[in-house]
Amino acid sequence: MKNSKLHTRHLLELNVAMVFGSTSGVLGRYIALPVTVTICLRTLLAFALLYVYCRWRKISLKIHKEDRLQLFVSSVLMGAHFVTYFYALQYSNVAIAMLSLFTYPVITSFLEPIILKTKFQKVHLLLGGLLLFGIYFLVPNFSLDNSYSIAVIFGIVAALLYALRNILMKSKVQKYNGSFLMCYQMGVSGFLLIPALFFVEFETVITQWKGLLALALLTTAIGHTMFLNSFKHFSITTASILSSIQPVYGIILGALFLSEIPTLTTIFGGALILTSVIIESLRTRKKALI
Repeated sequence: MKNSKLHTRHLLELNVAMVFGSTSGVLGRYIALPVTVTICLRTLLAFALLYVYCRWRKISLKIHKEDRLQLFVSSVLMGAHFVTYFYALQYSNVAIAMLSLFTYPVITSFLEPIILKTKFQKVHLLLGGLLLFGIYFLVPNFSLDNSYSIAVIFGIVAALLYALRNILMKSKVQKYNGSFLMCYQMGVSGFLLIPALFFVEFETVITQWKGLLALALLTTAIGHTMFLNSFKHFSITTASILSSIQPVYGIILGALFLSEIPTLTTIFGGALILTSVIIESLRTRKKALI
């Protein structure tokens, strides 16, 4: 019974993280700035918020020497993930961009056993197949002349970068506080993108401050930190597949705030993704009860 309650709580926390994370689609479409400028300011603002939080909670900001390279590489991967994902948003809409990004659970299920030497679970082939089948319905007629096709390419690249970053972070969430890890990653990503700020007018940036602050606080500081903490309770593959509910939340927000109504084929693809989430949720719950 205790394990059941804890598992339910962890699933609930993960879903709350997905609700916050799903705001990235709407905000990415709303903010009228070049992608690299948006991501630079997003990460620097998130870094400032998380740094203040870490100092307030007296969270250690020290990094062990043997972890420095891995944390730096994961930070670069995270920043590149943000950039490519936001390009996917620019070339399409919330539904297409988010659903193409969420091929990352499939990529994770294949990379995790190779990189972390964990046991490969055959059921993930089935769940991965469902996700890929759903992606097919996003762009049934693939062509580089089609902006949606370009968006899907950016989304899949973002997915690969995100999968690699998550796998690298698996061993670190047991060693460091999740808020500190996000703080470090946002600081490195933001610093590397600072040159982008020289190509935009300050007055233009100021007009977008509300969207940027929401993106930094809700999506990044809260959503991504909560998701990172979920790695303590689930394997990277399981957390990734469970997080595939996020596009559903994102599409709902896109419909409400941007009047972006997905097509029937997009809805069908989303339904396949949601099916994989339900299967994995039930499967992990059963394991927790044993």
